[in-house]
Parts: sequence; C-alpha cells; structure tokens
Amino acid sequence: MKRIILVTGATDGIGLATAKMLVAEGHHVLIHGRNAQKLSQVEAELKAIPGAGDIQSYRADLSSLHETAALADAISAQHNKLDVIINNAGVYKVGQITSVDHLDVRFVVNTIAPYLLTQRLMPLLGSTGRVVNLSSAAQASVNLAALASANAGPADGAVYAQSKLAITMWSVHLATTLQHRGPAFIAVNPASFLGSKLVKEAYGMAGADLNIGADILCRAALSDEFAHASGRYFDNDQGQFTAPHADALNIVKNQQLVAAIESIIAQVNLG
Repeated sequence: MKRIILVTGATDGIGLATAKMLVAEGHHVLIHGRNAQKLSQVEAELKAIPGAGDIQSYRADLSSLHETAALADAISAQHNKLDVIINNAGVYKVGQITSVDHLDVRFVVNTIAPYLLTQRLMPLLGSTGRVVNLSSAAQASVNLAALASANAGPADGAVYAQSKLAITMWSVHLATTLQHRGPAFIAVNPASFLGSKLVKEAYGMAGADLNIGADILCRAALSDEFAHASGRYFDNDQGQFTAPHADALNIVKNQQLVAAIESIIAQVNLG
C-alpha cells in the first residue's frame, strides 16, 4: 500500500536517506527543506530513482513559527489526507541563536515547530496516521523558562538534550491524551553518531552509515511492528523499545511542557 509521507529536513542527512528509501518503495513523499535551490536539486535526484512515486517539495524555515504554520497551510491546501509525518528536521549548532519570534532557534526547530506543524496537520492524519518524532540518546530535563527564552544558554549540547527530551515528552503526552482519537506518536532515537551534518558539526566526526537511521524511521513509519507503538520510545542504539528519560514518563511534567509550548505559540500570534 502506497502512502503519503511528509519528511521534514529532507535535503540532507538522515532525512534525505529516509526520503530516498521511501521514494524507492513508490510512496508519495512530501519533502521539506529550508533552501529552495537545494530542495529543487533533491527533488530532481529523487525523481531519478527507479520506481519513484510522486514527489512534492515544500520550502519553509522551521526556525520561524509563521513559516511553520504556512507550511502546514500549504500542505493542507493540496492534500486532504496524510498518512505519516516524520519530524526529522533538527539543529545542534546555529549561527544565530535568537529566532525572528524572539525564541531560541534550537528549541524552535527541534521541539516547538514540529509540535505546531503536527497539530495543524492532525486533521489530515486522522486516527490511522503516524507521527514519527526524532529523539536522541541525549536527553536532559527541560528548563521551561529556557524553552520560552530568546537564548537558552551557550552550551549547545545541553540545549540539544533538553530539546530532544521535550519532543519525546510531547509525543508521549499526545499519545496518552488522544489515544484512539488521534494518530500514533512514536519517538525514535535513530542511532547515535550517524554521519549527518549535525553530527559532523557537533562532534567533528564522520559518523556511521546514515541508512541505519533511515531504515528505522521507515520501519517506524510503515511497519506492523510499530502498529501499536503510540507513546513508546524506540532506541535504535539498543535495537528495541526502551524507557525514555524518566521525565517523559511523568504525566504532570508532560502536561506542563505541552502547556508551555502552547503558551509560546499563542504569544507569537499566528492568527
């Protein structure tokens, strides 16, 4: 069965490797990127894959919540159904920490924008869709004041770990609160130190085969083994479902985090 799948951050790294796998299987893939020229190049590359299904490109800078909302609107205008969202786009080091919305870009791209995008596209997913969220083995308790700040601090690693726990927490929260009334929410650590641009910038190392991460994302998006995995965390370093950071299992902390995200989005006044 061919599905309609959105992959954010699909112009390089794990996102591109995942898009290639999905396209080769004939799925209808919506690719997102920040750079229009790069997005066009990747679209042409994907269309050249034998057996390629339909491919559509969407440009948006996810560090802007207005552009994130516009991305959701553009997809909704062209589609009345979406089977899977893979929230892959992420950052570690950034040149400009404070976003146009006076928030920390690292939290916006890694945590807040995927939440906003998912919420706006929820009607297209229905109760049969899946949302695959990129988590990480790096997870640390979230400072809610930092989440809402213009600069969460100079330590990229600390902010990254908080942002990845945060996306795991809202995955668990939405799975718990929506249950059968919404799509499945699955948080995945695609594997540590894969050869992405993010890993090279963060750790100065080439990293392992990106297809390791792409394979688990495709499985989480499509396979029967994840059919009843909503609210669970898959750690690809261990090759199995495991417990995330304890905070993600705390109902109250999850509620507080989501309330903070909702408050941030409301203050930006997206209209």
